[in-house]
Formats: sequence, C-alpha cells, structure tokens
Amino acid sequence: MGVSGSGKSTLGQALAQKLGWEFFDADDFHSAENIAKMAAGMPLTDSDRMPWLVALHERLLSTLQADRHPVLACSALKENYRAQLLAGVDAIGIIYLKGNYDLLWSRMSARHGHYMKAEMLQSQFDTLEEPDNALVLDASMPLQDMLATIVEKYFLSKRLLK
Repeated sequence: MGVSGSGKSTLGQALAQKLGWEFFDADDFHSAENIAKMAAGMPLTDSDRMPWLVALHERLLSTLQADRHPVLACSALKENYRAQLLAGVDAIGIIYLKGNYDLLWSRMSARHGHYMKAEMLQSQFDTLEEPDNALVLDASMPLQDMLATIVEKYFLSKRLLK
C-alpha cells in the first residue's frame, strides 16, 4: 500500500514473481467512471471507492479459497479501506511503501499514459492514514533490497521459506 508513485505495482509484480504467487493491481479494478474522474483531476470519494474495495476483497478471498496466494498492489490509504480489504482474511500482511512528496512527484511526472496525474499526489497525501500494523519500507530503496527485507521479515523469520 501507499500513495501513487510509491512503487506498489513494481514491487508487487516482483514479489509475486519471486514467490510464484498471483499479482493483482488494484488500478485494474476501477470502474470507467472512477478512472474518468481521476483522469479529470478529481479525487475519489469514499462512496466512489466502495464498489472497488468490495471487488478487491472478493478477489483476495476467492484467490485464497482456491488455495492460491495473492499479492495486491493497492493504495489502501485509509484504515477503514484496509479493514474492508482484509475482512475475514487472516493470512495477509501489509507492506507500506512510504515516500516523500518530491520523490513521488518526480516519478509520477515521468510516467506516461497513466490516468493518475502528478497533480493528484497531494490529495493522496491528504487522505493517507499511515498504518500501525505494516512493514514500512522506504519507497526510495532499491527493489532488490525491498524484496530481501520482505522475505526476511515475513518468511525467513517465520520459517515459511527455506
């Protein structure tokens, strides 16, 4: 989780590949209406997000029920969004990619073809409720260092990977 430009999709894809798990990008679950709204520079409201959160929660549950492991890249900016996503799900940890405004602005300004423009970044920071129960990673860390930290904190310490 984290604001736009923090590297959620890049890290999520790399983590899923490393673990042989399924990757889902929450951006792919937005309605056409929500995408149009964000592309026009308007932040989403909680009511805009509700069907999106429901769809993401259902995908997490169905993946777990099929005895597969999901990796979801999702902003999940508020505690109640995270609670909705993880309702009834015990086996998922949260990784928070924390970055400073200038770094994330530069990343967002450099990407092309994404509906979420850099001008929307401040609204993400304004909405953000930092999690208390997450592994916090600096968004400026090299990807390989992030992966090593995740494996160490979530797997090696719990002896889930050999």
